[in-house]
Parts: sequence; C-alpha cells; structure tokens
Amino acid sequence: MPGCYKTPGVLRDLSILDRLGASDGGVVTPGRYVGTWSPGDGVRNSAAIASSTRAPAARVASIRSSGGFPVVLGGDCSISLGAMLALRRSGRYGIAYLDGHDDFHHPGIADHVGAAAGEDLAIMTGRGAGDLADIDGLRPYVRDSDVLVLGVRTAESSHLRAAGIPFVTSERLMASEPLPSSAFAGLDGCRIHVDIDVLDPAYVSAVDSPDPGGLDPDTLVSLLRRLLALPGVAGFELTMFDPDLDPDGRQAELVAGILERSLR
Repeated sequence: MPGCYKTPGVLRDLSILDRLGASDGGVVTPGRYVGTWSPGDGVRNSAAIASSTRAPAARVASIRSSGGFPVVLGGDCSISLGAMLALRRSGRYGIAYLDGHDDFHHPGIADHVGAAAGEDLAIMTGRGAGDLADIDGLRPYVRDSDVLVLGVRTAESSHLRAAGIPFVTSERLMASEPLPSSAFAGLDGCRIHVDIDVLDPAYVSAVDSPDPGGLDPDTLVSLLRRLLALPGVAGFELTMFDPDLDPDGRQAELVAGILERSLR
C-alpha cells in the first residue's frame, strides 16, 4: 500500500517513543521500485528488497547486542524478513505471526508470485527463489514447526494446514481459545509480527485487505501481552497500516494505543 511508509512518522507524531519509554532506533530506507514486472518474473523488486532486508537485519542485531528490544514499524510485511534473518544468524527462533491472511503465496501453490508482502511467510520458511529465501545461504530463516500464525481468517488457512504450519484462526481466538502450550518450547526465543489487518475493519480499515471477521482491540492487546511474556521474546514489529486511508487520524491513535497497552 503506497501510504504504509508513513506509519513510523505518524506514530512519532503521536509521541509513540515517550508512550513506550523507548529510544529511537533510526530509519532504514527501503530500496526504490524500478523497472517493469510481469507474472513469471519472480518477486517484484526482489533485488532492492534483498538489499533492504540486510539493512534492518544489521540494525536489529545491533540493538539486540546492546541489550535493547527492537520494535520495528513498517512499511509492509516484507520487513519481517530482515528481523528473522538477524535471528537466524544468532540461533533458532520462532515467530508468532499475527495476520488476517496467511502470506503464504509461493511457486509451490501458485502459477507465479508477485509482491513479497503477500508471501513473506513462505519466503522466511524457505519457499521461493533464493534471492530472498536464501540470503547468505541461511534458508530457512524459521522452520515450519517454529511458526505460529494467529488471527488468520478461516478462509485463508487451507495452505497452512496442508504445510503443517500451526495456526489459530481469528474466530477461535475471539472464542477465547488458549494458545498452544508447546508454542516455541525448546527454542532460543521468538519474534512477534503484527499485520494490523488482524483487527476487524470495524476498528481499523486503513489496510490493504480489510476483511471482516477479525479481532477486536482488547483481544489483540490481551494476546500480545501473553506473547510478550513468553521467555526469549526477541522483538516486535507492526506492519500494513496506511495513514492515507485514515484522514482524521482516529485509527492511528487506536494503533498507538494498542502498542502502548501491549508494550508498556
């Protein structure tokens, strides 16, 4: 979504650093979209995405080495690749992937691929071309068994089930189904990824795919607080909010409030 790059600035304007008691880790500028693309060309703009995946990976690693807890604000879901690349270099980590969609589009189940933001979970689990899925020969960045997808709509879950990737749908979370007790057991830790379209569009519609049947804000905060209390949590990221679709700023304030309630 064109406006997603504005999210960090909008949240800074809402005093997110003070509200989280955080220091500013700076900005990583993504590569430019260049050239043309047609179905069959692979991931659109993959060379620039690969380059800008290494940059946030280095930034996340630096923050962690100094004892910090990196909170990454996007941008689209492809920013998850950088953080998981950093963790892959330092041990075996899982990911709690909160998203209304599976982001699992890959050549094994589709005639062609397109935007990395719609297939980043497939890429980080080693599916797809090596220019993104095998940076520095580290495919996969996270194993299938070390992924837990949360909040996916039921209609989006079939490919995850076929791959054996654990998931809990939004419907089941809204019915207060507990998280799997074995999630991330035996790992060095996990990272938390949030595509804000995990919320129902009645609360946040400023996203690329505002599909009904999502979580409410209180359920999301409760879920995040449970995840953040797990041992070895190694960072957090928020993606896919588009301020251009939120002209009065009310949804941005709601998103900032969710971050504050979850992370403080």
